[in-house]
This record gives sequence, C-alpha cells and structure tokens, in this order.
Amino acid sequence: MSATKLVKRHELIVMLEHWGIAISGIVLLMSGIFQLPSAARYKITAIPGFWWSGEFFFTLKLHYIASVVFVGLVLFHLVYHLLLQERAMIPQSGDVSESVKVLKTFITNQPEPPFGKYLPEQRLAYVAIAIPVLMLVISGLIKTWKNIYTPDMDRTLLLWATWVHNVGFILFFMAFLGHVAALLIKPNRPMLRGMLTGKVTREYAEHRHPLWVNEIEKKEA
Repeated sequence: MSATKLVKRHELIVMLEHWGIAISGIVLLMSGIFQLPSAARYKITAIPGFWWSGEFFFTLKLHYIASVVFVGLVLFHLVYHLLLQERAMIPQSGDVSESVKVLKTFITNQPEPPFGKYLPEQRLAYVAIAIPVLMLVISGLIKTWKNIYTPDMDRTLLLWATWVHNVGFILFFMAFLGHVAALLIKPNRPMLRGMLTGKVTREYAEHRHPLWVNEIEKKEA
C-alpha cells in the first residue's frame, strides 16, 4: 500500500475544538501566571511584545476572555460527542496494562498489539487532561462569581476554590507537557499530521490502528 495514500482521521470540527481548547488553555496558563505577579519579577515584561504581561487588569481581562472560549469549547466537546454517542476516547478495562505493553515495544522494537482508532494511552491521557479541566472550570466559575457578583462570598468556599484552581493549574500544565512530549516519540509523530490536516497515511493507520482500518473497510464495503 502506498505511503502517500491518506485516511481521514478527524473531522474539521474536531480539529477546531482541539486547537481552540489548546490555544485558549495556553492563554489561560500564561495570563494566570502573569497575575501572580511574576512577569516583572522575572523580566518577562522586558521581552519585546510582552509589555502587557505586567499589566494586572489587562491579563485579568485576557484570562476572562480565554476562559469564556475554553469553557464554551469544553461544553461543546461534551455535548457534541455525547449526542453522536462517540465513546472511543473513554478508558476501557485493560488500558493500563496495554499501555505498558506499548511502552515496552518502544524499547524492545517488538510489534505492538492491534488497536482501534485510539491507543490505550490516548484514552488514559484523555482522562488525565479531563480531570484538571473539570477542576479548573468549576473552581474558576466560583472565583469569577465571587469577583463579579458576591464579593463577600464565604471565605472557606473561596479558599477551597482557590486551592482547587491552583492544583488544577499544576495538573493541567503537567498533562499539557506530557501531551506534547508524547508527540516527540517517533511512533507517535504521525498523529500530529492527523490533528493538523485531519488525515494520516494509510501505512501508519494499518501499522498502528489495524482494527480501525478494518472498521473503515467494513463501512466502505
């Protein structure tokens, strides 16, 4: 089979929601860090084009704008895929042990077990990102409600929301780094093309996702 033959992996709407969540998430991370404040302390404001990083009210507004996009896309993601009854990314029994097998193949060069559209570690990574996102959204809404509508909010609730938001930030940042680092592993690199163009080579699909290719061929038959 020619390596130049492509297989459609993602719809345009999936790519848009993925990159929308990713970009707005990065903006949230940056604007959140700059509110500590840390930009002036670490001379980030001296970097050309980053004068705004030391402006608290500017970064706060940026944080709010990015949060609207982020939360909106997260809700869209949940509703859209629930309506379509797409459950391919939901973790399955045995995903942990299967992920260990995949990691071993990177070292031993042994062939991987046959997989469907998503690898077991992708499903686990989905949960690893979903948990901190849920923490950030809920705690962020509480903190925003306090800032806009209830300045005298119960201090205990606000303290818990702040701690959950901070821990969620750390977990999200770690999950984001892990997500990017996974693409540096050679067998995973073709996945980036899939998320950028929506397509992967037939050769890659048959090599790592033969069960998914079988499903495509059955639908085409």
